[in-house]
Amino acid sequence: MSSISEPEFSQQPVRKLVVIGLGLIGGSVSAGLRQRHACQEAIGIVRDQVTASLALERGVVDRAYLSLNEVAAELGEGDVIFIAVPTLAVESVLHDIRAQVSAAVTVTDGASVKGSVRDAVIAAFGEVPSNIVLGHPIAGSEQSGVAAANPSLYQKHRVILTPETSTGAQHIARVTAMWQALGAEVLSMSVSEHDEVLGATSHLPHAIAYSLVDTLAHDIGNPNIFRYAAGGFRDFTRIASSDPTMWHDIMRANRGAVLHSLDKFVDNLLRLRDGIEREDGEYLLGVFTRAKAARDHFTRMLAGSTLKDSIALSASKICVKPGAALQNHLRVPGDKSISHRAIMLGSIAQGKTVIDGLLESEDSLATLQAFRDMGVVIDGPANGHVTIYGVGLRGLSAPQKPLYLGNAGTSARLLSGILAAQTFSTTITGDASLSARPMGRIIEPLRAMGASIHSESDNLPLTFSSAKRFSAIDYPLPLASAQVKSCLLLAGLYANGITRVRQTQITRDHTERMLGGFGCPVRSGQDGWLAVTGGTELQGCRVDVPGDFSSAAFFIVAASITPGSDILLEHVGVNPSRTGALDILKLMGANIELLNLGTAGGEPVADIRVRYSELQGITIPTELVSRSIDEFPALFIAAACAQGCTELSGAAELRVKESDRLANMAAGLTALGVNVDIRADGLHITGSPLRGAEVDSAGDHRVAMALALAGLRTDGAVIVNNAECIASSFPDFVTQAKQLGISIEVIDS
Repeated sequence: MSSISEPEFSQQPVRKLVVIGLGLIGGSVSAGLRQRHACQEAIGIVRDQVTASLALERGVVDRAYLSLNEVAAELGEGDVIFIAVPTLAVESVLHDIRAQVSAAVTVTDGASVKGSVRDAVIAAFGEVPSNIVLGHPIAGSEQSGVAAANPSLYQKHRVILTPETSTGAQHIARVTAMWQALGAEVLSMSVSEHDEVLGATSHLPHAIAYSLVDTLAHDIGNPNIFRYAAGGFRDFTRIASSDPTMWHDIMRANRGAVLHSLDKFVDNLLRLRDGIEREDGEYLLGVFTRAKAARDHFTRMLAGSTLKDSIALSASKICVKPGAALQNHLRVPGDKSISHRAIMLGSIAQGKTVIDGLLESEDSLATLQAFRDMGVVIDGPANGHVTIYGVGLRGLSAPQKPLYLGNAGTSARLLSGILAAQTFSTTITGDASLSARPMGRIIEPLRAMGASIHSESDNLPLTFSSAKRFSAIDYPLPLASAQVKSCLLLAGLYANGITRVRQTQITRDHTERMLGGFGCPVRSGQDGWLAVTGGTELQGCRVDVPGDFSSAAFFIVAASITPGSDILLEHVGVNPSRTGALDILKLMGANIELLNLGTAGGEPVADIRVRYSELQGITIPTELVSRSIDEFPALFIAAACAQGCTELSGAAELRVKESDRLANMAAGLTALGVNVDIRADGLHITGSPLRGAEVDSAGDHRVAMALALAGLRTDGAVIVNNAECIASSFPDFVTQAKQLGISIEVIDS
């Protein structure tokens, strides 16, 4: 399916509109175009004079006739005929159009089955002429007739066009413009795909609703069956009040696709019946949790929102103004890196894993959904609490569709280590940003282990075929990357023998720590080697996810640069492989204390107290780079507010994160008045007074948050465009920033 671009029409998209069939669908098209002055004249063709009079009385049309031949002779180029009659009546209308109407007139329709309409066109014309554009608006109501016509029916709804290769571009453009004038989003797909999709998502639900009401009304026989029915029954069966004649035609016209969907539904219903009879609680929970997750996702899609709702997601801009000192204490959301790993290991472990503190961000929810798609029963998340019913190393099943990971780079690389060793085939995909990130660094060693991976240019999508032989390897990491290291350790769980990975620089060690917690100790050597034994079964356990240090880093920097600030960030993960940013800030003169040191789920945690201090520019030690790679956007803001120059080198990895963070942070800082010299592997930043400006995140969540917090030290407001990406790691960023006293607002664009 693809979107259709905005057509080029300098005036009204439609000259004369002729609607054949003034029911809900046709009447709403006519009324909507008239209300928006998107046609010069609207003419209705109806079956009886009563309908004609009612349509005129309600302002649905300008003129109404009982036959097409009364208006056919006056139609020409720029005019549109919209066919809105029952599906099985379309062919007779098409014969009338061929006999009476010029081929210059654009003809389209609103039938919900396109295969039968295409057959009707060929029967009437011998081919699909260039002026006929088959289409279907995905909007409606259980009401019918011209009295139900609603000029706003199609606003913010989708319309699917199914043009043939013979269809003229100008006619497609005119129909597209007509629907866009009604406020609809216009998409394109093939006839066969349309009928298959609509058979499952529209025709099947109607068949079920009609059957359910018929069953309750005639087969159960209890006179109180409807009297005590609640809102759920009302909502579910609403569509059974739709026009029976129309749905009689649709079921016959799309017989093949409807039967295919019905067969699948019946099979699943019988399995559900069997699960209830056997009192199989895990199976029932799996059905209900998967269905809830899918339904919630559908609801968010309709609302135009994302996987995780938050105040920062409803708009694409945020504004920060300089203000008072930061004061308060709070707990930042759970660690994203640990959340990903807990989901993955819990899914392939035996038994139940309970997670508390899970980060409910876009990236984490994408990982949850991927494992649900592979048959894992997952209950939650609810306020960070998740229960995973693990299936064991070999218990994953083939997903029915590609696994979509959004912008979750950690998930894509770590999950590849698991998928590479499976006996089924699958594909992982992502958004445009993730699809541009390099995957060759994991593809090469996984192929050396025996994985069958297909990729264009070493980027997503990655397709994994069944691994015939999967063997352990010894692999020295060519670059400091916790994601590559973790990918290979996870793959090593499935390999024959002992997989060894050697790192020359310290990288975050969450995977090693967590594998030990799940019963698979990772051996280490003084020369940097890590080893995991293949075939070691993991055992479910409890995981307490500490606060995300990378998220905390933004507020640590914010308090460090804002005079008078004194904040406390509670229960933050302070794994030494992650806290290089603390060392860098302390070298710059930051006033930071770690209090209440302890452990949570094998990870060191602490409360972090931060007070304002004047910062000094430094040359960042190269040995700290890999331990602070995700925190550099925030550190660049600290450098911009420091006295003197700050020099970073050895950080080329920042070029291939969610964006080129060196280039995009340099561009943002320059717009804010900072003197920045960009190098191949770092930046040279000279601290200076900052000015307010409008900057762009480049779709990178960490760039967005860092540039926003620069507004604490500017002489005016900082507006960050494309800030919705923050949801991928810190959906509550705006709310928590306000709790600390930051003057931050969402701008509805």
